[in-house]
Amino acid sequence: MTNALSKLLETRDWLLADGATGTNLFNMGLMSGDAPEMWNFSEVAKITTLYKGAVDAGSDLFLTNSFGANASRLKLHGAADQVFALNKAAAEIGRDVADAAGRTVVVAGSVGPTGEIMAPMGSLTHTRAVEMFHEQAEGLKAGGADVLWVETISAAEEFRAAAEAFALAEMPWCGTMSFDTAGRTMMGLTSAEMVKMVGKLDPAPLAFGANCGVGASDLLRTVLGFAAAGPTLPIIAKGNAGIPKYHDGHIHYDGTPALMADYAVLARACGATIIGGCCGTTPEHLRAMRAALETRPNGPRPTLETITAALGGFSSVSDGTDGAGPEATPRRGRRRKP
Repeated sequence: MTNALSKLLETRDWLLADGATGTNLFNMGLMSGDAPEMWNFSEVAKITTLYKGAVDAGSDLFLTNSFGANASRLKLHGAADQVFALNKAAAEIGRDVADAAGRTVVVAGSVGPTGEIMAPMGSLTHTRAVEMFHEQAEGLKAGGADVLWVETISAAEEFRAAAEAFALAEMPWCGTMSFDTAGRTMMGLTSAEMVKMVGKLDPAPLAFGANCGVGASDLLRTVLGFAAAGPTLPIIAKGNAGIPKYHDGHIHYDGTPALMADYAVLARACGATIIGGCCGTTPEHLRAMRAALETRPNGPRPTLETITAALGGFSSVSDGTDGAGPEATPRRGRRRKP
């Protein structure tokens, strides 16, 4: 399938993605509890500023303000009937910004998790999940998105449902999961298991990887896990700008532009092709990342020690690929016989 992202991947060794959506919108005045997607109607200038900030900082692609624009999440705000329109508006604003950039910039239609637990653990059926993702995909497609981009997914079943929905929309896509629980997703998937899952999907994504999670160090350990599993598709790395800290009534991420520049170069050395930031990543971070990727040579695959020396320690001893899971709390006393 020929599309803007495929063409860039054919001619470039690395691409710079964008940074945060939510944390940057909070900096623009979004209030906690409000749906950022409603700003696609009411605050078009601010969403334009969000997108343009990434493009001006050197991003080759940016995600639309549509992460939570599915029927399940919008129902909480009385807007379940506006899924198509909100996604279309998010992509239309993005299309205008990308077309004015003077170079190829990819508009990636962001699709986040439904917010529900899929069966059999929860009540969300596969059919309903596909319907919700498909409705969102059609809106993004109508608005001019180049590619669909499902992100921050924890369950393999939800990832597969999104892939099926994107096939119905006849759109190319990318997908990332969030490895935030001792190196695994919240639903227990390891990086190696994601590679196996992605390898069986039809149609396959243009690229796959990890976003958000805990911090930049953890995310790069996950990328190393992807690379070790021998994937055939490009890898995406979108790590948070450090660790969140509560300061003066606000959440602040402690990753400096210099740290994120180091992260970007290390991500490339770990095997990532599409490199960006997630929570806390601002245009200032992106400019530093772009400069580092353009001026520093690619190095050998880093060791875990190299990563922690540059970016800080891991949040857990294992990433799960060694068969070790989250450490259980020791039991006190003897177990009773049945």
